[in-house]
Amino acid sequence: MKQYKPYDKYKDSEIVWLDKVPEHWEETALRKLFIDNKNKNTELSEKNLLTLSYGKIKNKDINTASGLLPASFAGYQVMDQGDIVMRLLDLQNDKNSLRVGYVKEKGIITSAYIGLKPKSDIHSKYYFELLNYVDLIKHFYNGGGGVRQSMGFNELGKERLVFPPLPEQTAIANFLDYKTRKIDRFVRKKKQLIKLLNEQKAAIINHVVTRGINPDAPLRPSGIDWLGDIPAHWEVRKLKYLVDKTGSGITPRGGSEIYRKDGIPFLRSQNVHFDGLKLDNVVYIDKAVHDSMLNTELKPNDVVLNITGASIGRCCIIPYTLGIGNVNQHVCIIRPKTIIISEYLAKTLSSSYIQRLIQFEQVGASREGLNQFEIRNMPILHSPLPEQQAIVEYIERETAQLDKTIAAIEQEIALVQEYRTALIAEAVTGKIDVRHYAVPATDASDECEEDEIYTELDDMVDSDTEQVNEE
Repeated sequence: MKQYKPYDKYKDSEIVWLDKVPEHWEETALRKLFIDNKNKNTELSEKNLLTLSYGKIKNKDINTASGLLPASFAGYQVMDQGDIVMRLLDLQNDKNSLRVGYVKEKGIITSAYIGLKPKSDIHSKYYFELLNYVDLIKHFYNGGGGVRQSMGFNELGKERLVFPPLPEQTAIANFLDYKTRKIDRFVRKKKQLIKLLNEQKAAIINHVVTRGINPDAPLRPSGIDWLGDIPAHWEVRKLKYLVDKTGSGITPRGGSEIYRKDGIPFLRSQNVHFDGLKLDNVVYIDKAVHDSMLNTELKPNDVVLNITGASIGRCCIIPYTLGIGNVNQHVCIIRPKTIIISEYLAKTLSSSYIQRLIQFEQVGASREGLNQFEIRNMPILHSPLPEQQAIVEYIERETAQLDKTIAAIEQEIALVQEYRTALIAEAVTGKIDVRHYAVPATDASDECEEDEIYTELDDMVDSDTEQVNEE
């Protein structure tokens, strides 16, 4: 953070997760800064239902809240704008969630969470950023007790926090609000670009798996309402006639408690993406558990398909590099016969005509996912093997530059988000002095000076990354 200067003098900190703090900053217990929220929705006067989802407080329709009766919301706590919500439950088993949320509007939220009401001499947005930083460094996972290793206000209130003068809290909060809004807008624009590129890629795939690569090929009606004509020599065959196996796994007895830090990869829906497996958050099972689930052991060139949840329909191929693996009940294994190429089948399943069919099958609130009957009876356009291979090669060739561009943008996003996290950490812990930073009068949500963001990233990227950004 070379462009931001440190404070003139520092002193040793007594806080376990902090080394030094500005000399004039104080340190105090959390309970001296916040009150444990005891305001319950006893009269059912508040109906704005809030939920904490990955560090964001979001609105939820109270009429569709998991079938809860109106009386159930009498036990919810009423939160006001500027309050902070912390979900300090299941600390041992869930080390990925973001557990701190900032309340932007009055509403109710479950009393299973800790509600922090700020006292008058603190700036709650500053402490939201500070507590979020403490959560990110996983400090809270060292505390808690009980079966679910949870932490209540009595234990949380003993945690030591820094206590800068109120004007500095305000300056830091305003600085971070301006900077993070700019960065978040930058990331949103980049994600929108990725979405457009993926749509372009999907259009290429859908065209060639439904029409082939010969524009002069004779056509005939497919018999599928939303598909139209297909090459005359192609067949429409049900998936079950093209594969040796379809089947989903199970979650072993014991649930997440049986997961290991290493062992045999156990794929879940979050690992299956259209552009391949993502194993950065994969969990593992031991050989004994795997041997009890040999019916769903993965083999190279299997196609895996998500069959439940928000990611339903995502699919990809199992590479040889995975080795031994298994799947849970949210992922279906599809093992092609020799009459269809795995890559061709995966591209077909990812095409818009199959994805549309999957979404059509899910119409209705009671549906929980694709069943084996629906999967096995999917209509697949089957072409001769040489043509399948030519189609796969065409897709790879035509989408290679799109994939390269998407990867470069994703790297940009990762670097900017890394910078965002570092900037917050440096500011809230006093590593940089932003007291005299002049926040521009223009609204950061209206402008995003990308050149400034790139300038601030210069110290975080090497020459190779800079070359990717230039491309």
